[in-house]
Amino acid sequence: MVLIASLRRTRNDRMAGVFRVMLGVIFAMTGTMKLVVPRLADAWSGQLLAAEIPLYTLSRWSVPFVEIILGVALLVGFASRVAALVAIGIMLVATYVHVVVDDPTLFPLQPSEPVIPVIVTLMSLYVVWRGGGAWSVDFKTGTN
Repeated sequence: MVLIASLRRTRNDRMAGVFRVMLGVIFAMTGTMKLVVPRLADAWSGQLLAAEIPLYTLSRWSVPFVEIILGVALLVGFASRVAALVAIGIMLVATYVHVVVDDPTLFPLQPSEPVIPVIVTLMSLYVVWRGGGAWSVDFKTGTN
């Protein structure tokens, strides 16, 4: 219980709040798009296959749902540090995919270089360091 309380501890840090909300929007949108936008679903599938990510079918279907749940948790600011750590894990794999896949058609809405995963990782590291910050459930519930 003490560990959970310390993970949720945060201050009224507006930068952390802004980064957390931005991350929430990014993950909720990308997870949803991987499921409902055919062109992006095909690109996501192609990235997994080209990078030879293990457990293709499991990854193809579970990662978008994890991203949506992660996005919602970040948007509301619940357990933001834990969510940001999960985001970092996802971004490490995304960086790997960007480095090993050399087919630019598999990255229709972003550069094939790992620019976005690196930026998202840096923002996530800030949230891990500072917590959910301003406007978060963690801050409002008094775990400061």
